[in-house]
Amino acid sequence: MSNSEVNKISFFAKTVLSLSISSFCFFPSQIKAQVRVSPTTIAAEAKRGQAQAIISVTNITDKPSRVRLYAEAFTYDRNLGFKTLPANSPNNLTPYLQFSPREFSIKPGETRRVRVIGRLAPNLLEGEYRAVVFNETLKESKDEKGNRVNLITRVGIPIYVAKGKIASNLVADSASFDTNKNQVKLLVRNTGKASVGAEVNWTLRSKGNIVRTGKNDPTAVIAESDRNIVLNTSPPSTSSKSPTRNEASLAPGTYELTGELIWGKVDKKKQSFNLTVTIPSGTIRKK
Repeated sequence: MSNSEVNKISFFAKTVLSLSISSFCFFPSQIKAQVRVSPTTIAAEAKRGQAQAIISVTNITDKPSRVRLYAEAFTYDRNLGFKTLPANSPNNLTPYLQFSPREFSIKPGETRRVRVIGRLAPNLLEGEYRAVVFNETLKESKDEKGNRVNLITRVGIPIYVAKGKIASNLVADSASFDTNKNQVKLLVRNTGKASVGAEVNWTLRSKGNIVRTGKNDPTAVIAESDRNIVLNTSPPSTSSKSPTRNEASLAPGTYELTGELIWGKVDKKKQSFNLTVTIPSGTIRKK
């Protein structure tokens, strides 16, 4: 892989996935990732139908590990966030991915490099194709009764491959208040064909007075999809103690939510928004 190809790989901040799966295990606190992977996200452009990248896998334990790589289709659900999808999902990259090596042993402290190659079929339409590549390790352990169990941990890397010249386009669609979680949410819609990380600068006003301001780090919004971004409306802390739910709550009423969406790694784009959000009566307030 040439340096120019490496430089064309960009990363979406805050999209790292750390997923743990256990079989016959009821002590999830003991399930910890055995490897560290980088980068956390890969975005590449297919040239002549092919894109490639390098994943570095490091054994961060004091014991040898066996690592296996595989891929699944995925998306970011509007409310739930990351979730895997069936193999027949649109824009699924997994049938076109190859790993070299796909499975290997790794010593304590050792780093192995895995080449990932995406060879897109010629008849695929222009657009973005996605997959999450899991680095899965198997660890043998014992439960509280001394029974031998196998613990499987996996760390995932989202991969986005663009076929053709595609772009993202973000719009702040609406704002809402989740009464169950006491949260203000901003629904961001991506009408473009490329997924991107959405950064939000926002201000919440009541009757013209500023009530809260904040900034959200980039959150991945899938192409031609949308996602609710939770705004932290807790008041600035004046001590090391976190505010209680009552202290963090906003008074019922109608608020004006203004700000801008920012996206793009090199060519930054901005989109202003001005929305209203209503907090109904009956929400918890500070007495």
